[in-house]
Amino acid sequence: MHRSHPSISRRKHLMKEMMEDDYALPTENQQIARVLSSRGNNLHEVETAKVEENFLVSMPNKFRKSMWVKRGDFLLIEPIEEGDKVKAEICKILTPEHVKEYTKAGVWPDKFTKKPAQKESSNQNEDDSDFEDDLLPNTNRPVNQESSDEEEDEETSSDED
Repeated sequence: MHRSHPSISRRKHLMKEMMEDDYALPTENQQIARVLSSRGNNLHEVETAKVEENFLVSMPNKFRKSMWVKRGDFLLIEPIEEGDKVKAEICKILTPEHVKEYTKAGVWPDKFTKKPAQKESSNQNEDDSDFEDDLLPNTNRPVNQESSDEEEDEETSSDED
């Protein structure tokens, strides 16, 4: 008889929980936060719309080794009593569908709304395939528009010689 590894079944249940999410709105003591960086040991530095200073949040055991958080992701956090540096714990990792639902409900912070300039740049590539439109931008690499312009200038000047 084949038995699955406990971490595999835990991951399966977490993914099922995320897929069957009812998109419940945050409670009074929960906040929406954006991940700024990972500090190791399942700690992440975040910013919120209400608090001006950045602080650390911890990832609970149920998410460890099965869910990953990267810079720019949004989280639903809940404050914890103990600890000076770690001030909250992650309740939920928010997906783009959560963002849509929270925006419709009017609970999404204005600080985290996307800028119109980003939407315009994505509309310029409308002739790309539908598959590429579904991909999220890589937040691990900074967007550097100037380097591509410089390369084009160098190519044209070398052609003229």
